[in-house]
Amino acid sequence: MTTQELIDQIHLKKSFLCIGLDTDLEKIPGHLLQEEDSIFAFNKAIIDATHHLCVAYKPNIAFYEAYGIRGWVALQKTITYLNEEYPQIFTIADAKRGDIGNTSSRYAKAFFEDLNFDSITIAPYMGKDSVEPFLAFTEKHTILLALTSNQGAFDFQTQKIGAEELYKKVIRTAVTYENSENLMYVVGATKASFLEDIRQIVPNSFLLVPGVGAQGGSLEEVCKYGLNENVGLLVNSSRGIIYASVKEDFAKAAAEKAKEMQTKMQRELEKFG
Repeated sequence: MTTQELIDQIHLKKSFLCIGLDTDLEKIPGHLLQEEDSIFAFNKAIIDATHHLCVAYKPNIAFYEAYGIRGWVALQKTITYLNEEYPQIFTIADAKRGDIGNTSSRYAKAFFEDLNFDSITIAPYMGKDSVEPFLAFTEKHTILLALTSNQGAFDFQTQKIGAEELYKKVIRTAVTYENSENLMYVVGATKASFLEDIRQIVPNSFLLVPGVGAQGGSLEEVCKYGLNENVGLLVNSSRGIIYASVKEDFAKAAAEKAKEMQTKMQRELEKFG
């Protein structure tokens, strides 16, 4: 999926919502546990109920790895279902991979070729030779962890190297990498005020923004500092949508929560002009 196709979907749906598929068997409705593949049954119901309200889905890979082969099968079925039934949806493998050379190339091959995700989140700590193997897949997108939403982000990411904070150094260096036009960046919603400085470095890039909703981030603040002429935001909500109900009406409840978010996004887009 190209960046322009993503922008077109945002304008069509008046939404820049990304729904995180952090599927936990301990949290899904109990009646689904009788299904042959409970994880996929849950994901499919959520997708069918919300696809018209969002532009992206983001399975957090840890929630699938935790169940071994069973989880990987459910993940593959989920991404295949999305690609076949809703090809207009942008897909994100929230894998947070980060290694060097051939190892990164194998990770990229696994998620971009075998599973056929549109994008993947990666950690940049090991530098250029851990990022460029992903960027070598020029029809895909690589989403770099820049400034995350957790409290521990202040341990390293906002510390200064000379006159500049580390997260700024990471972004400023990453834009020099080969095929960096395919980079997106993770910026936590709980760090919304930092978006203004980030937009000075990457004014045109897409930012994946987790942390709105259950983690306390403000959509209005994110939009105030992060929107650009092409919208440039994918705001993620996971628990606040997919676990809106643990009863048999869970998919309907998820759609209602997604609609609330989409309506707020439409209002922000109209405000932005």
